[in-house]
Amino acid sequence: MVPLFVLDPAILDREPVPANRLRFLRQALEDLDRSLRELGAGLVVRSGDPVEEAVRLARRAGAEAIHLSEDVSAHAARRLRRLRRAAAGERIGVRTFPGVTVVPAGELTPAGADHYRVFTPYWRRWSAAARRAPLAAPRRLALPEGVRADTAPLRGLERGRASPDLPDGGERAGRRRLAAWERSGLRRYGERRDDLAADATSRLSPYLHLGCLSPLEVAVRAEEREGGEPFARQLCWRDFHHQLLRAIPGLPGEEMRDRGERPRDDAEGLAAWREGRTGVPIVDAGMRQLLREGWMHNRARMVTASFLTRDLGVDWRLGARHFAELLVDGDLASNVGNWQWVAGTGASTRPNQVLNPSRQAARFDPDGRYVRRYVPEAGEGA
Repeated sequence: MVPLFVLDPAILDREPVPANRLRFLRQALEDLDRSLRELGAGLVVRSGDPVEEAVRLARRAGAEAIHLSEDVSAHAARRLRRLRRAAAGERIGVRTFPGVTVVPAGELTPAGADHYRVFTPYWRRWSAAARRAPLAAPRRLALPEGVRADTAPLRGLERGRASPDLPDGGERAGRRRLAAWERSGLRRYGERRDDLAADATSRLSPYLHLGCLSPLEVAVRAEEREGGEPFARQLCWRDFHHQLLRAIPGLPGEEMRDRGERPRDDAEGLAAWREGRTGVPIVDAGMRQLLREGWMHNRARMVTASFLTRDLGVDWRLGARHFAELLVDGDLASNVGNWQWVAGTGASTRPNQVLNPSRQAARFDPDGRYVRRYVPEAGEGA
């Protein structure tokens, strides 16, 4: 087997560069290489067009097939079609497998439709679905003759300035966090997950997004433990958005529901929101957490998104773009799905709901500890 990862300039050369995800990705790939070398192989990293590089290496190695996990974005679908055509010309097979989500996108469908547009019925089907047992890791791997492990292309991967408190990338770091979460956080997740100051969420999303952890394995382990259902429900939300994106490839720019409102052109308000200086403490705290950590508490994501779209009237796409630039877990499906949900253009059954920042702060940060952590001047003179 040849473990291959191709750095695609078509993605990496986009501006602005997602510095947080590039650092996390490099660490994840270096960690993967170490694990593969312990098994006797190593990672082969190439830079270029993924289709051309994969077919070229498969031909050189004498491979009969190229195996990959199937993704749901329009870009991934186009890439897969190109790969199938190119590989067929070389008489090389292409096989895709689930792995990006717990339940493969498109596997669960309602009567008379190809996807779910409402979460609750999807959750009922999802929670009742049989789980495929995760495969055990192999004990030994070997590269074919003439193919050498090579991670040299990773040297120039990091660009731009990453957030100072970014988490470490890689499976080892992800498994440490998962083990700690199962010991001390999972059981009380349902009652504490919205407490902003408690920091009582798993923070596993970056590891799920970049494949350091299997979402299926995480779901199976959670469902076997006390208090695991509320956490499994959040994994279901992730799957729900993936099946939406698979069914609606234009979702990153195409609104599911037209609310009949035109967004405002407020460059100054948008800039203040991005920098965490709106003057609304809970909003500024969330945006400064994003700048510092490349991550934000989910409740804060909802509050900051609602403020931008409902209070300032700014187009949700601009907010989604900013989140995508900074979030180390910047998953396309979840990001645009949640932004449309908050903006009232997506899958929410209450499209007119507005999250009042003051009420949200009173409910989920009543002592102001979360705000003071990221906006210290908010406590001055108290």
